Amino acid sequence: MKTKFAILGAGKLGQIVARAWKAGKMPDYELIGIFSRTADSVLKLAEEVGVEGTTEVEQLLSWKPQIVAEAASVEAVRTYAILLLEAGIDLATLAIGAFADDDFYKQVQKTARQHGRKVYIASGAIGGFDVMRTAGLMSPIEASITSQTGPQYLRSTPVYREEMADSKTTLTAFEGNAKEAIALLPRRVNVAVATSLATNGPEQIRVKIESTPGFIGDTHTIRVEGEEIKAEIAIYSRTSAIAGYSLVALLNNLASPIQFQ
Repeated sequence: MKTKFAILGAGKLGQIVARAWKAGKMPDYELIGIFSRTADSVLKLAEEVGVEGTTEVEQLLSWKPQIVAEAASVEAVRTYAILLLEAGIDLATLAIGAFADDDFYKQVQKTARQHGRKVYIASGAIGGFDVMRTAGLMSPIEASITSQTGPQYLRSTPVYREEMADSKTTLTAFEGNAKEAIALLPRRVNVAVATSLATNGPEQIRVKIESTPGFIGDTHTIRVEGEEIKAEIAIYSRTSAIAGYSLVALLNNLASPIQFQ
């Protein structure tokens, strides 16, 4: 029997998940609907893949999905995560930045336990969660993540400076911890928060964002070091599509009788 799921979000990442399902890349799932607050995009996507679309959360709940795949935003997770869990629905999420708020993280954790539900965090544009979690169990660790991107991707953010566009060298746009980063860049540092949750927490992990003129895409380099292990993980992605496909991969892994952890 196929797992019934719904998608939260009808933007670029939600479209990737919906189209992957339509293309037969999620054979263990039945997509029963798509929810978004943006009427035009959700109705267009729903019609494209042949399912219902809605802007009303009540209708999403009435579909009774077993799991909701969030591909929307930090704000969407903060708004709907508790509601979904209380309704007996599991959540697979990309907007990990919501969990930089420790009070919200603990509230979600408590609600999931009370209702016997699960929250699954997709890897997004990074990987190596297994290595990071293992290292943290073996000994105290130090962890950091450095993200390199082009100034054009930072232009509409609080860390952008005009000199970045004219510079011939790489400039530091931000340096601090993951909690500080998410406060400034809620739509760009999910990778930093994901790394912090897999290691030593949003206030402990060091985050650096670099602006390199002419650079296309993003490179994320994670370093973890403890008494027993030292690891470095570097991932380059030309576009954000890797995040959407990581959610597809997560859902497929959950449904598989043989799972990669």
